[in-house]
Parts: sequence; C-alpha cells; structure tokens
Amino acid sequence: MRLQTKEIAVFGILGALMYVSKFIMELFPNIHLIGVFVVAMTAVYRKKALYSIYIYVFLCGLLIGFGAWWIPQLYIWTVLWGMAMLIPEKAPQKVKWILSMIVCSLHGFTYGILYAPVHALLFGLDWNGMIAWIAAGAVWDMVHGVSNLLCSLLIVPLINLLKRIDARR
Repeated sequence: MRLQTKEIAVFGILGALMYVSKFIMELFPNIHLIGVFVVAMTAVYRKKALYSIYIYVFLCGLLIGFGAWWIPQLYIWTVLWGMAMLIPEKAPQKVKWILSMIVCSLHGFTYGILYAPVHALLFGLDWNGMIAWIAAGAVWDMVHGVSNLLCSLLIVPLINLLKRIDARR
C-alpha cells in the first residue's frame, strides 16, 4: 500500500475532517458523521481508507486524551471498515447505497456491544457485569443506530465527491 504524496495529503485531511466533524457534533450525543466517512472512504480507497481512520483515532487520543475510552477506538472503526469492505464494488448504485446504510446503521446499533469487552477487561467486569453495562447503554446505541441510518444518506454524495477529488490526480 505505497502512498503517493497526494494520497498522504488527502488521507491526512480526511482524518482531520473526521475529527472536526466529531468535535462539532458533540453537542448531540451519539450523533456524528464518522460512520459516513468510514463507509464512503472504504468504497473509494478500499484498504487505504485505514490511513484516514487511524489518523482520526490518533487525533482523538492526542486531543482528548489516551484514556480507557480510547482503547476500543483502535478496533471499533476497523470493524466498520471491514463490514464496508464486504459491500460488492460492482453492485448497482442503489444496492450499494442501501447496503451502506445498513452497514453504517448496524455499526451504530452494536457500538456498545463492540465497546464492552475491553471495558469488561479493564474494569474487572464478569459476564453479567458486561451484559449489564451493555444494557445500561442500549438506549444510546439505539440513538446511535438511528442517527447513523439518517446520516448515511450522505454516503453516496460523499463517495461521488471523493471520486471527483481522486480523479483530479
């Protein structure tokens, strides 16, 4: 995955843009555009999308703090990236859009479940404690999933924008 100079700049900007969008949307708990960015970047850049994702993760740790909350960030967005990689590149546009919306929304609904194992290990929770932790956050996961579904309407327009930027090389 050798990078060209333009790609380094684009991936750095996209990672920073993800962080800025998260920062701006912090007024609305569990509503953000990170899933939209991850799915759209994966559709356009495939494996190379990981660069922007991890620039975003690093910026979160650097600017917010490398606390216990940050450790799951190391894999949570990779799970979404992996799900997005499974969307067939040659599928019709409408099918890709629907699958992208489903993937983005599903990630939001399961965010707490994905987060829980690390916190169970870090805070000494047994199986029941971990399930209770997941249940306590279920309402927020519902908000996250529904908001990801609504925000995912922006995936295809973002894909088209990224392809236009990429075509200008």
